Amino acid sequence: MKTLKIHITLMICLFALTVTAQQKQKELPKGVEAIDIQTSAQCEECKERLEKNMAFEKGVKYVDLDLETKVLTLHYKKDKTDPEKLRKAVSKIGYDADDVMADARAYEKLPECCKKGGHDHDHEHEHN
Repeated sequence: MKTLKIHITLMICLFALTVTAQQKQKELPKGVEAIDIQTSAQCEECKERLEKNMAFEKGVKYVDLDLETKVLTLHYKKDKTDPEKLRKAVSKIGYDADDVMADARAYEKLPECCKKGGHDHDHEHEHN
């Protein structure tokens, strides 16, 4: 009886592992890769801007910016684009992307609240 319980437990564990592996495959279909890019995003407006613009980038299938960590997660078709092109695209929107600095012209067009330290600059002179 004890052996039967062990076999049943092992079968349940194997089934659970198989289901988990299949779910991960569904999340990233064949030919789709994921990348996390550290950005200079500051606020909810940045999140909306980055997610909207990156959703239209060639090959991009999924976009999510975690504002707390400022990490942009992208799923993309590896035959349509690559990490360097994606970082450049983020830069052209006005944000740093890992070691790729924000495009200066795009950065200047960002609202003040979206610029690095933008939330601090408004009150900087009040504290002096």
